[in-house]
Amino acid sequence: MADDILSQTAVGPLPDTDNSVRPYNPVAQQRVVRERLYGLEGINEHFARQFRMGLFSSLRLPTDIQAGEIKIQTYREFSADLSELTNLNLIQLKPLRGAALFVFAPSMVFTAVDKLFGGDGRFLTQIDGREFSNTEQRVINRMLKIALEAYSEAWSAVRKLDVRYLRSEMRAKFTNITSSPQDLVITTPFRIEIGTMVGECSICLPFTMVEPLRELLSNPQLVDTGEENKNWRRVLTREVQHSQLELTAHFVDIPLRLSQILKLQPGDVLPIDIPEHLVGHVNGVPVLTAQYGTLNGQYALRIERLINPILNDFNEEQPE
Repeated sequence: MADDILSQTAVGPLPDTDNSVRPYNPVAQQRVVRERLYGLEGINEHFARQFRMGLFSSLRLPTDIQAGEIKIQTYREFSADLSELTNLNLIQLKPLRGAALFVFAPSMVFTAVDKLFGGDGRFLTQIDGREFSNTEQRVINRMLKIALEAYSEAWSAVRKLDVRYLRSEMRAKFTNITSSPQDLVITTPFRIEIGTMVGECSICLPFTMVEPLRELLSNPQLVDTGEENKNWRRVLTREVQHSQLELTAHFVDIPLRLSQILKLQPGDVLPIDIPEHLVGHVNGVPVLTAQYGTLNGQYALRIERLINPILNDFNEEQPE
């Protein structure tokens, strides 16, 4: 039997230990996530739209938000990219276990503060390792409330979650959303443009938190969107109906030469013939015909008909 045992020479030389042996940590997560999280991409896009509308209503400024590419990385890699002064907000997504992070970069905070107080971004705020001021913290809380409402709405199409705020931190080492810095997290950056200024925020989810929904996020169910589109159209119709527009009615043109205008004196009367039918315009677009008169002592227009076919269709779709 001893003759049957191959010698080391027959087997081959031993591999170079320095190049072939790698340390293995049984505690750290060493998963390879190959599937694409289509469901989470949809949630992020929905959140970006809802968050944009919320910020626009709050700041009353043109706002645009774009969701970036989803990254699956270790928490150490995520925290290494954070700047010195960062607002880290821990949240819960009940009934999912653990805590996630809503991160507002300094650029986002300073942009919102500058715009709220009428700035145009000419004066850059210096970080210098300080904490956020009371005013900046109030603006953060205002934005965070809008963001959490938008995120809860975004998840509702996939899974009803109760989004709750826990606390805020300024350093990643105090968040403890993972048991080890080598644990995997799912992060999504968002680019936020407010007027001409740009800020950033991001969402960081521990992989263990969303792992129970991994199959649902990788292969989202196809649902009939007919009812959803109908509801969306109804809501949009109601919101548009509450918008304010300026209606103008053109009565008459009086052609005059400049020499005639120079001869006019206070008290002169320019006779005009009011037409029987007037056309109402919104931003130069004719929308209706009307008759001129008075009602309760006020000058008024009595609408005869809508002359824009789009408005006729819109009027038929009034929600109950």
